[in-house]
Formats: sequence, C-alpha cells, structure tokens
Amino acid sequence: MSKIAKYVLYDIVRSRFILFYTVFLLVVTFSMYSLDTDPGKSTLSLLNIILLVVPLVSVIFTTTHFFNSYEFIELLLSQPVTRRTIFLAEFFSVASALALSFLIGVAFPMLLLAYSEATLFLILSGLLLTLVFVSLAFLASVITRDKAKGIGMALLFWIYFTLIYDGLILYIVYSFSDYPIEKITLLLSSLNPVDLARIVILLKLDLSALMGYTGAFYKSFFGSNLGIIYSFLFLLVWIGAPLLIALRKFARKDI
Repeated sequence: MSKIAKYVLYDIVRSRFILFYTVFLLVVTFSMYSLDTDPGKSTLSLLNIILLVVPLVSVIFTTTHFFNSYEFIELLLSQPVTRRTIFLAEFFSVASALALSFLIGVAFPMLLLAYSEATLFLILSGLLLTLVFVSLAFLASVITRDKAKGIGMALLFWIYFTLIYDGLILYIVYSFSDYPIEKITLLLSSLNPVDLARIVILLKLDLSALMGYTGAFYKSFFGSNLGIIYSFLFLLVWIGAPLLIALRKFARKDI
C-alpha cells in the first residue's frame, strides 16, 4: 500500500489545485491577522471561512480525483493487489495532501501570529473536518460510476451539513423553545461534524454567551474535558463510519 500511496500522493502534490488551495489558505490566514489587532476576532473570522471552505474543497477535490483516477484504479486491479489496499492508498494520499495544505496554509501562520489554546483546537478541528469530508466524498464516489452524480452527491453532503442542518436545528429550537431541549440539541449537534467543530472553538474563544441559555449548557459540557473528548470522538466516528461503508461498497463494486 505504501508504494501506491507514495505514487498517488506525489502526483496529487504536484497538481495546481493543491498549490492554489495552499496559497489561498495562506493568504486568507495572514490577511485575517493583519487586518485586526484582536487575535480572538481574527480567529473567529477565520473559523467561519474554514467551516465553509475546507469541507467544500475536500469534497470537490476528492470526488474529482477519484473519478479521474478510474483508469489507474482499473490498471491496479489487474495486478496482484487487493481492493482494500488500493482504496486505502487512495484515501490516505488524498487526505494527506489536503491535510498538508491545511497545515501549511492555516496552522503555520496561526501558530506564528496567534498561538493559543483556541488556535490549537481550530487547527485540530480543521484537520478532522478535512478527513471527515474526504471520507464522505469517497462514499459518494463509490456509490455511483457517473462523475456528475458523484460530485453532486458530495456537494449535497456539504450543503446539508454547512447550510441546511443549521436551519433545521434553529427550527426545532424555535418550535420547542418552551421545553428543556438542551440535551436533545446536544445530540442533534453530534450528528453534524461541522457543528461539533464550531461549538468547541466558540467555547474556547469564550463566546458561549452569544448562544444564550443553550450556550451555557454547552459550556458546562463541551467546555469540560469530557465534552472535548466527546466532540473529538464523534468527529473520529464521522471519519471512520463513511470510510468503512465506502470500503465495503468498493470491495463489492463492479468496476
């Protein structure tokens, strides 16, 4: 697997898309901390961008790369290599390339300009979100052989988790505002990896007051060590579950 992964990773790193993505993140991060003297406000502004851009780039690049590599995958399948090895090599190569871009474009300038506990959690959350949406994109890619449908399905994942899901949560909270639904909203937030990352960072920036009474409940839970462990464990589940489903489908897929 290591030889295949190295070859694929080397090919991905040389692509213009990865270079552009890295430079874009680098410029945006440096700009945010240059425009505002308050590191907390800059980190919050950068958080909003990361929660939208990182998942979007991850799903688009992953699905595009997977379908563009179909001939290469077919060639590998004709060799004495298991499907599991090929699939995991593709996953780790794509995930490593996007994670490396994130580290160079976001982690390096943040640690240089505004090192704090909040920035460390933002970096870790960004890396985990990258892996989550790479996993979801691989799942979308193996479900169908049609490139347009695969990209469309991956984009639906992004739209649902970054845009639609928050609207559903707000509707539920508004409709049942007279009832104690804090624990229910905690569970619902766990079903969205983007929300998990956002809540942890907001609490680390001490902005839970902006979330009202529910924010106080989140602070008592997510602000504790147990809450931090809970949120990151759920993010790991969001990485592993789609990846395992995609791996099983790829193993049985007629290519």
